[in-house]
Amino acid sequence: MTTIDPTRTGLDQLLKLEPLELNLFRGWCHQGSPQRAFGGQVAAQALTAAGATVPAARRVHSLHGYFIRGGRTDMPIIYEVERTRDGGSFTTRRVVAIQNGESIFSLSASFQTEAESSAHQARMPDVPAPDEAGVVEQDRSPIVLSAIEVRFVSNPETGLPDTGRGPRQQIWVRAKDALPDAPLAHVCALTYISDIRLAGTALLPHRDDPGEPQLTSLDHAVWFHRPFRADEWLLFDMESPSYASTRGLTHGEFFTTDGRLVASVTQEVLLRRR
Repeated sequence: MTTIDPTRTGLDQLLKLEPLELNLFRGWCHQGSPQRAFGGQVAAQALTAAGATVPAARRVHSLHGYFIRGGRTDMPIIYEVERTRDGGSFTTRRVVAIQNGESIFSLSASFQTEAESSAHQARMPDVPAPDEAGVVEQDRSPIVLSAIEVRFVSNPETGLPDTGRGPRQQIWVRAKDALPDAPLAHVCALTYISDIRLAGTALLPHRDDPGEPQLTSLDHAVWFHRPFRADEWLLFDMESPSYASTRGLTHGEFFTTDGRLVASVTQEVLLRRR
């Protein structure tokens, strides 16, 4: 059985896949919740597989994924890529992640040839710089902590005061080790990072509810707006506008230290009490 060694798992290594055949790839995932593969890694590996079938000149601008079953960490995951469309400006790929003969995750990703246009963006929140932020994340698996660095802007337990948009929290985050210069490496790394603490934002106002919380991602979407490096500090600003019928909706935005909005993410999470 292949295992992941925490002493040599930089983020780039966690996203590597083994090509098996045309449009087929194999990967291994580490644990997120007990006995389940980390969803951010599954999504990032699926995007890695999709990107391997697309010319480098076309940059991924969005992905939409659905978590169908919990992935296991004691066997490989097979990623099957469907080359849905290669158009004049856009390329579309669909990826199914398969384990033990069953689909555990599906991904649709769209790639675009870069184009010039006018632009606007939301303003970056006024926050302390990364070296002035407070708590350093330690409540994670050794593999995650070996791959990324997290510093809290908000209180890890209570988040930020509610401004009418629901619970909110902020962190600075980056890959610990330098990543390759290829843009695909950075969008795949950010896809992995985008699943860190996002689901837990919906839990913040309900931390004292009776019973042990069980968080399961249902779907996950990321939009990439501008070039960035995932091995440089990014502010992850998260909020949860709704929780009802055991489903929480969460949004997040990534900003560079100089204030550029580079990516947005939305996730729906299943939150139950055992």
